[in-house]
Amino acid sequence: MTIHVLTLGAYQTNTYIVQNGGRCAVIDPGYEPETILSFLEAHGLTAEAVLLTHGHFDHVGGVKAIAAETGCRVWLHPAELNMPPRLTAGPLYYTDALADGDTVTAAGLTFRVLHTPGHTPGSVCLFVEDTLFSGDTLFAGSCGRTDLPGGSRRAIKESLRRLAALETNYTVLPGHGESTELDWEKRYNPYMK
Repeated sequence: MTIHVLTLGAYQTNTYIVQNGGRCAVIDPGYEPETILSFLEAHGLTAEAVLLTHGHFDHVGGVKAIAAETGCRVWLHPAELNMPPRLTAGPLYYTDALADGDTVTAAGLTFRVLHTPGHTPGSVCLFVEDTLFSGDTLFAGSCGRTDLPGGSRRAIKESLRRLAALETNYTVLPGHGESTELDWEKRYNPYMK
């Protein structure tokens, strides 16, 4: 497994391309679908799925164009469908629903889903091998904001407690900013205390 990161758009959103041979899954294509599609073409990759950690526009803006071009499936937690369209850049596009405890197989890899509401009602974290894609739930030294419609300070605290209870030390790849390690976050991130 090889993970590529493209940091795109005004909010510097991390789009992850999780490669396994010539196949891949795309996580959170929020901006510049043409840049993502060009990357896939240049590396000879076939996108088999788009996995969405949540439905904010800066994480989903490129979904329709990528799905139209590749024909891949798009996975989203359905609790995101109740968010105001101004936060999602219009109606959310998806083909399949994610739920807590689900597994999604794409590009020969198995992604495990942990529902982590708080930043949004349907925020999820995705685990594959020793990597945790945390979306906007957990950042290096911080966590996602909860002051937008659908956000909940109480819910994100509970979601961070669930992450803190994990015994494995995952590499954490967040929706914005630099990567980190879960063990480091458990020790030093004040939001995980």
